[in-house]
Amino acid sequence: MILYGVKTCDTCRKAMKALGAAGHDVTFRDVRAEPLGPEDIDRFLSAFGDRLVNRSSTTWRGLDESERQRPAAELLAKYPTLMKRPLIDAGGTLHLGWTKDVQAALLG
Repeated sequence: MILYGVKTCDTCRKAMKALGAAGHDVTFRDVRAEPLGPEDIDRFLSAFGDRLVNRSSTTWRGLDESERQRPAAELLAKYPTLMKRPLIDAGGTLHLGWTKDVQAALLG
């Protein structure tokens, strides 16, 4: 299982802790330190579409209108912290966020 996020994100830390306590072997990938490649961005956009871009983030609020109009793939490549997180790859099944539904699916 791979958890994509940012090490300073409280929600990512909560998810890591809960998944580890549930017995999952979780690899954490900090998208700021190790940005997503084009193939990952395409795969995640195919699964989640525009939901992948966190439009309530500090990063988004700091963008001017012309930057906000760029395609999601370009934005995520240039600004990795725009990705909604955590994004969890559980053996090929992708989950976005740490909602009750995601927790139920992954923690049982």
